[in-house]
Amino acid sequence: MERQHGPKPSKKLYTRAVFTGFRRGLRNQHETTSLLKLDGVHNKNDAKFYIGKRAVYVFKGQKKVAFKGGDKTKVRAIWGRITNVHGNSGAVRAQFHHNLPAGAMGKQIRVLLYPSNI
Repeated sequence: MERQHGPKPSKKLYTRAVFTGFRRGLRNQHETTSLLKLDGVHNKNDAKFYIGKRAVYVFKGQKKVAFKGGDKTKVRAIWGRITNVHGNSGAVRAQFHHNLPAGAMGKQIRVLLYPSNI
């Protein structure tokens, strides 16, 4: 039996990413576009696979709220989509339905592996 190198393959339907900040220039910041650094993605060609995939920021609010007639829960989510590659080191751009809060910088984002384009 051969030894497996690297991390074990995940059985989850999502991969982890870190929200690193907003797209910006020297003086202007564009909060509508978020930059994400994906785990295990280190170049532009690998990052192209994730274009069009759904992304979700899951967090807990202060009060329990029921959504669409379901049970009351503190868990909230902001949904978005990966739109493009950013730079040469595997970062991607994502646009969310509501802009991510600045307090989410450095926090985990889930990048779902659908819709599939294979």
